[in-house]
Amino acid sequence: MSNISVNITELKQLLEATPASHNIMLVGNHGIGKSEILTEHFGAQGMPVVALFLGQMSDPGDLIGLPCKDEKTDKTDFMPPYWFPTDGKPIVLFLDELNRARPEILQTVMDLALNRKLAGKLLPEGSRIISAVNAGDQYQLTDLDPALVSRFNIVNFRPTAEEWLLWARKAGLDSRVIGFIDENRIWLDKDPDQKEGADTGLDKTPDRRAWKRVSDIVTDKPELKEIDSKIISSIVGPKAASAFIQNAATRKILSGREVLAGFDKAKVKDTIAEYGIHQLSVVNEGIYRHLEVEKVREKDVKAYAENLMSYFEYLTKNRKEAAAHFANIYVQQTYQDAISFIATKCPMLVMMLVTYVKGIK
Repeated sequence: MSNISVNITELKQLLEATPASHNIMLVGNHGIGKSEILTEHFGAQGMPVVALFLGQMSDPGDLIGLPCKDEKTDKTDFMPPYWFPTDGKPIVLFLDELNRARPEILQTVMDLALNRKLAGKLLPEGSRIISAVNAGDQYQLTDLDPALVSRFNIVNFRPTAEEWLLWARKAGLDSRVIGFIDENRIWLDKDPDQKEGADTGLDKTPDRRAWKRVSDIVTDKPELKEIDSKIISSIVGPKAASAFIQNAATRKILSGREVLAGFDKAKVKDTIAEYGIHQLSVVNEGIYRHLEVEKVREKDVKAYAENLMSYFEYLTKNRKEAAAHFANIYVQQTYQDAISFIATKCPMLVMMLVTYVKGIK
């Protein structure tokens, strides 16, 4: 698919830069948080997001409302549907499952997308129309009319694993789920053994929404029992469940907090020295996520700053590939609060990071 791709950060920038009069179509897999991200983004601006699942609608009346008689004109009119704004304030109309809708529903969307009207009633000025579609042979889909597609700006939505991990930390997901995905990102959205475009039918495979449900199951359970294993298998499939449970039983990679608080300790340094590039990459991301999510106590600021400086100096001298990874995370600016901490508390480190990245190119 040749359409442009964006992650969550870029999507939010795109939403801000695109006029409200433009319709947007997000193309992406199920379970990647499209509606949640839109609700959070526009909710912060005071705009309600109305999500309509078009694949569940059986009749245009579900979308435009039911016909009724206007007593004044003695003509047929349509009662506004429950979601239609009557206060004149703009809304974000999120048309989910657009390419699962019946053809007669899509005809109604045509007028809505072109004229911002439903049965003659205009959406309030400033309202937005955003649709979401799935793409791939594994879905049962309706072909979209090119005339309808032409009414939308089309964007492939590809949130990164780093963005999901940051969200998971903020949302308080179980650390074992976060740790497993951090170390095995290929399991986040699919079974890595699954062939591209394969029809999985009723075979469960992982997705981002499913890992949240796994966290719901394992939270507050130090030991996972056989029944927990079966429940997790029902959520993400047996292969993903087996990999997760084995990882949860054996993993102990240093957290970002442990490195920030204690890199000056011999035990931490000795452990870091044994890590390969994959494990160090996990530690790097953990440091940024900790600074992003957790409020650093004033009494810890000095130690955090000194240990962070020492950690990066260690990487530059001993593990150059890991140092490059750490510096690139800074330049990518995914973790804004972490970058702010580094800029204000470790100004010398900022110069080192920028210089290091320039030296790589």
